[in-house]
Amino acid sequence: MRKVHRCLYLASVLVFFALFYPLLAILARNPERHFHAIARCRRIIGFLSSACVGIFYRFRFETPIDWSHPYILCSNHTSNLDITAMVVLCPSAFSFMGKIELLDNPVTGLFFKTIDIPLNRQSKISAFKAFKRADEYLSKGRSMAIFPEGHIGEEYPPYLYDFKNGPFRLAIEAQAPIIPIIIHNAWKIFWDDGKTHGSRPGIIDIEVLKPIETANLQLEQANQIRDDVHQLIKKHWNRTGGL
Repeated sequence: MRKVHRCLYLASVLVFFALFYPLLAILARNPERHFHAIARCRRIIGFLSSACVGIFYRFRFETPIDWSHPYILCSNHTSNLDITAMVVLCPSAFSFMGKIELLDNPVTGLFFKTIDIPLNRQSKISAFKAFKRADEYLSKGRSMAIFPEGHIGEEYPPYLYDFKNGPFRLAIEAQAPIIPIIIHNAWKIFWDDGKTHGSRPGIIDIEVLKPIETANLQLEQANQIRDDVHQLIKKHWNRTGGL
């Protein structure tokens, strides 16, 4: 039944994406002008495609978030549903930075060609251009969502990998606060891409911690703030049985 549920979920994503595609195709002609509209369409598609198969998202905030300011959203990463969780979480327009392979996906490809930022981790030039573009987005008041582990591991149950320092250098350079986010149980509902264990209906619990200010930090402190955020997320994930 879990395999069947995964097929239903993927079909739901394709159906809602297809329904919005004519509008998205028009908006994609000028993504800079229609950035917010494209992001809003993605949020609706994400919520509806999950809700139709009984997957919902429950958020707990350590402190209220003023979404009118740009942030670096940093979360653990164990499921493709983590992307939808971030989309449903953040009401303001924001961009993902993700692996370049997402350009080849029929759904994520449209967004990574318009409002998101693809990154080829094997190329220093690609990484430089990606983070430069992210800095420009932040300067325009747009938040960035980055999974600092850089990938979903092959272990099941999953554990928290070391974080890359790029997102934290970016936060310091842009003086953007970092919001640590813990997605507790997405892997139990839909691990990785769902091929191995399928999926099931359920409620995904997301904990949003208070923003960490970076305005007074120096680039030399990027590794320290990286490790601090890693330990913070690990501490909260352990406490709720995430590992």
